[in-house]
Amino acid sequence: MSEPKNYMYKSWWKILSGVLLLYTFAAGILLSVPRLPQLQETIRNLYFHVCMWFAMMVLFTISFINAIKYLRSNKLIYDIKSRQYAVVGIILGLLGYLTGIIWMSYTWADPNNPAYASFNSIAREPKLIGAAIALLVYFAYLVLRDSIQDIDKKARISAVYNIFAFAMLFPSIWILPRLLPSLHPGAEGNPALNFNDISPTMRLVFYPAVIGWSLLGVWIATLKIRIKMIKEKIIL
Repeated sequence: MSEPKNYMYKSWWKILSGVLLLYTFAAGILLSVPRLPQLQETIRNLYFHVCMWFAMMVLFTISFINAIKYLRSNKLIYDIKSRQYAVVGIILGLLGYLTGIIWMSYTWADPNNPAYASFNSIAREPKLIGAAIALLVYFAYLVLRDSIQDIDKKARISAVYNIFAFAMLFPSIWILPRLLPSLHPGAEGNPALNFNDISPTMRLVFYPAVIGWSLLGVWIATLKIRIKMIKEKIIL
């Protein structure tokens, strides 16, 4: 009886992640949402597109912290953690980008939508360009790692580059796009954090969704870290 209790105690946050995501899918579909002229029912994608991006930011932050820890201690465990959190962060970032493109196809590309008149300028959309730059910078991080054979050199150079990538993340996603004209909702602010831009009903789903996606990302990263550690022990 003690083993199940011990497992439940250690895995409470994994269970919480599953519960929150189930709640996100159920409440996100069933609860009422504001019928905004340009968004209509597509506003429900906020629980996925935006929340995945928030989870990506959490994972990239953890990766950044572990990169600093490696530079201070030279312990390879921090390099492994830094890489795996970055990988899962990239995956969530790609999913967020994909859901954003799908969302865009039902709003900006809709001839009945007022934003359709500006759809021909979508290639110059600053938020899309900034997000693509951020993801490409982190893709380059993985390419850089794979191009170096020496383990210690790889870990040190990757940690330094990770800090650079994290420093580029906020300007490319949060700052520069808000300085330029944009079709994206909330161009003059952050709709996910501004209580005037999101209804109380949607906040009941949005914030649990952010926590749920973030915990799921951490869960996947911890599994990848354990697998990597097992492989390292086998090699040694």
